Amino acid sequence: MRGGRGLDRACYALFGGRSERPRHDRDRGHYRATTITTGFDVYVARVYALAVLVGLCCAALGVAATLALGGPLFAALPTVVPHSIVALGAAALVGVAGFEGVVRGGGRYLQAAALARRTDIEQTLPSAVRYLRVLASGGADDRTLVARVAERPDAFGETAATFRTVQSRTELTGSMGEALRVVARDTPSRGLLAPFLLKFREHAQQGPDAVESFLELEARMLANHQSRATEEAAGFLELLAELFVVLLIVPTLLVVVVTVLSVLAPSLDRSVATAVGPVSLRALVVYGCAACVLVIGAGAATLVDSLRPTGYGLDWYARSPDLHRILTGALDNPADAIVVILPLGAVVALGLSIAGLDAVNAALLGYAAGAIPVGAVAVRRARRDDAKDREIKDFVHGVAGHVGLGRPFASAVGAVARDAQLGPLRADVADLAFNLGLTVYGSEVRAAALTRFTERIGTPLAGRSIGLVTGALDAGSDAETAFEALQMEIGRLYDERKALRSQLQVYVAVGWTTALLVVGIVVVVNAYVLGSFAQLAAVSGSTAGLAIDPTAVDPARERYRFYVVTQATMLACGWFAGAASRGRYEALLHSGLLVALTYAVFALAGVMR
Repeated sequence: MRGGRGLDRACYALFGGRSERPRHDRDRGHYRATTITTGFDVYVARVYALAVLVGLCCAALGVAATLALGGPLFAALPTVVPHSIVALGAAALVGVAGFEGVVRGGGRYLQAAALARRTDIEQTLPSAVRYLRVLASGGADDRTLVARVAERPDAFGETAATFRTVQSRTELTGSMGEALRVVARDTPSRGLLAPFLLKFREHAQQGPDAVESFLELEARMLANHQSRATEEAAGFLELLAELFVVLLIVPTLLVVVVTVLSVLAPSLDRSVATAVGPVSLRALVVYGCAACVLVIGAGAATLVDSLRPTGYGLDWYARSPDLHRILTGALDNPADAIVVILPLGAVVALGLSIAGLDAVNAALLGYAAGAIPVGAVAVRRARRDDAKDREIKDFVHGVAGHVGLGRPFASAVGAVARDAQLGPLRADVADLAFNLGLTVYGSEVRAAALTRFTERIGTPLAGRSIGLVTGALDAGSDAETAFEALQMEIGRLYDERKALRSQLQVYVAVGWTTALLVVGIVVVVNAYVLGSFAQLAAVSGSTAGLAIDPTAVDPARERYRFYVVTQATMLACGWFAGAASRGRYEALLHSGLLVALTYAVFALAGVMR
């Protein structure tokens, strides 16, 4: 830590004044919208120090590259121009480019962090406002309302972080109104959170009744806004899926066209110097298409995953804190499984390579051997959590019905535990009923019992819904009001999740259909197009004057190249389909299955080299 502070002081001494330059005015605004704890001046100083180091390294590489590879350039220059001057000029250009790239990258990082925070706020603010409305019904004051949201980062994400900032500034200034004004000025969510905070400040000065009425109206407005945002995301996702299909099929068709044209254009077989040695122009096109497909697949999967609201996928699973728990949880927690099982895939790949399989197939089958089990663990856990979410919805409705009839909260839970068929929740609800029976020892026991119940269920839906009851009861709201709001909230969350799941299944089908279409195209080309080249070779051998060189195409080599492009497409389609389904863990499952399926198809078709 001391070394880090000393390095920061050195960077600040050298570059601290750069933060006052006009070029960083916009960066300062983006910085205020992030949660970075380092001061802006220190952050800019760090960026400039890194930029200088990168610039010097780039300059040194530029000198070395110019002196090593600049023979033709030096031959074209007049003899009066020293080679060292040319090398220094190239080094200066490369060094300045590296320096500027890092400085601009530092600003772009702040912009991206602010954008990510704004997205999270706009996803979590509607739920936070509904929670505030329930709390306000119990007569909680403005400071209590802010504190309750601030202590729920698991449910309200960056909205909770913003409310923690309000708390901190209130403690510093002594004024909640001033804290709300400053945070509204700095938040990246200028269209939603900023006006909400300013209006909340205004109504808080008018009393609890005004706050409750305002929150009720604001909750409806934000729900409408969230619905419109969901529709816009659905439209964008549809466009993305159409573009994805086109971009993945075009490279495959391009490889087929280049292979056919190589018969008519022998220049495609000329060698090009690369870092790994001479490579034919046709091979560069083929393997370049494979790399392009992988980039497209990774980008599409990332975009699809980013469009899914927080808590609606498998990416919320936390890795266990120690090695023993990771090993024991590998068959239940995908975050642990990826640590334990994926390295086994690397072992499988190494074993296949030693056994004589070529490097590409060894790597692909090793990937499938690791990815499929991890994805299977994720799907198994997801199905169990889905069953729990279905039952918790029924549990909440049952408890709300008993509470509405005048039963105490603990008695209502006990009645549901005895009478309802709760499936995988039976043991958890029985444990909750027993613990709530101990609430005669204080309300802290009730809060602890609900917290334990939420942790045992372990799903985002439970965390976002049961926690609402805990906070509402602690804030003084009556159980009937809290459970009435909870019924609406959990019903809305469950219906949203079910609708989103149904909608995204279309894009899972798009990914698999595209993959199977590409496999079919390549198998047909291997069987008929490449086969025709063999016939052409036989005809050309007995026909004088044939202008076409049939030896330009080696069927075995072309089949292998087609296979590489096809497997790259399988990875891309699997990533897209899995990300659309439940996120990155299921992307491993879909891509692994497609890779294994394609290997089997090509092996059975007899087109594997």
